[in-house]
Amino acid sequence: MLNDRQRQMSRHTLREIIAGGESSTVEFKRKFTTADKFAREIIAFANTAGGYLLVGVDDDGSIVGVESEKETEALLLQSMVQIVPEIDYEIEIVEIQFRDVVVIQIPPSVNKPHRLISDDPNEKPHQRQAFIRQGENSVAASREMSKILAAQNPGSAPLQISLGERERRLFTYLEHYKKATVADFARLVNISRRRASQILVKLVRAGVLHINTDNGHDWYTLV
Repeated sequence: MLNDRQRQMSRHTLREIIAGGESSTVEFKRKFTTADKFAREIIAFANTAGGYLLVGVDDDGSIVGVESEKETEALLLQSMVQIVPEIDYEIEIVEIQFRDVVVIQIPPSVNKPHRLISDDPNEKPHQRQAFIRQGENSVAASREMSKILAAQNPGSAPLQISLGERERRLFTYLEHYKKATVADFARLVNISRRRASQILVKLVRAGVLHINTDNGHDWYTLV
């Protein structure tokens, strides 16, 4: 955590961010009621492009403020112990319209994917859920998306890929139908879903395909 009170965001800058509305890098929240929900939003920002989480701002951009900045900060600290690996962030309290807004800035991580530790004592590390920003929403990341996130880290293994008959049949299919899921590709070339997933992840990493996500459901399109 980096808590830099000396370099506090100005009211003018905060107003500009709020005026721009919610986006893939900005989220408004009146308040958080659970550490779990707090953690999901933070994970999604860190796993995507980073951004600002503004607590004390309504969905329409109106300033409602927080009842207690200390309670909000305490809940934030609770949420952080539910995230692996650890996430860096900056937190500031900015007074605007005589109300306090908690501004949490999360940088894009170089240690993706970050995941949520659930209350299930039998949960294995690979079963923990990752989240990403999709437009104005934070959504669950699929297994394939989690692999793509991991491949974006500086220390990830170099990509090795070859294009064969399976890939060519996939490209032809996409030219005709415009999109395909893991299941579509597996049926098309008669391979397991696991193998189809591995090939699609490599093609996304190679910049040949684009992965699209909607509420945890993925499909692939040509770049």
